[in-house]
Amino acid sequence: MTPQKESVGGAAVAVGQHEGGIPPASTRWPLVAASLVSLLVGVLGTLWVVQVRSSAPADFGADAGFARDMQAHHLQAVEMSLLVRDRTSDEEIRAVAYDIFTSQQQQAGQMYGWLVQWGLPQTSSSSPMAWVGGGHAAAHVGPDGVMPGMASAQQVDDLEAADGIEAERLFLTLMIAHHQGGVAMADAAVAQARTDEVVALASAISASQSLETRFLKDMLADRS
Repeated sequence: MTPQKESVGGAAVAVGQHEGGIPPASTRWPLVAASLVSLLVGVLGTLWVVQVRSSAPADFGADAGFARDMQAHHLQAVEMSLLVRDRTSDEEIRAVAYDIFTSQQQQAGQMYGWLVQWGLPQTSSSSPMAWVGGGHAAAHVGPDGVMPGMASAQQVDDLEAADGIEAERLFLTLMIAHHQGGVAMADAAVAQARTDEVVALASAISASQSLETRFLKDMLADRS
């Protein structure tokens, strides 16, 4: 087997090249998780430095809006990850759920801390994605006014009621859409945010969730 190098956020990551260029399901997520840990450690080290010099952003701007909206987005992923871990014995799914839970819980805490540091409230009366400028906010929300990729209350209830392979398929389907929505939100923040820490974390989220989505799709195909 010849190692293949793939770029993730500027870092080269070794990926085992098997038939079709895709590692076996049992090894896929550990490889992704290891690369993302390295990526996020570098990003968080950068954030520790740039936070000291960044000035507080406006309450209505992209930085504060992203910090609030992405917190809510991440916390739904945490909820769904906890649900599926209790509803399957599949070790790969449980590893994926654990990694999503821990990484997104940590990032949500980071964004909560920014708002505290900036002296801004954790919530806003503005609608979701109102911070997206240029009149494009409507393109980033669903017909029911929710953020991109967010599961409906009924879909979360369906996941809670499912078990085994049914829960795995539903979780993967919902998380693929959730990640795709998260990437759209992160890319909007990269384009519009004014603080270094928001741009750095949004860039890392976009890179990591884009890569994770590919592996989640492979895992869903394995369970079709």
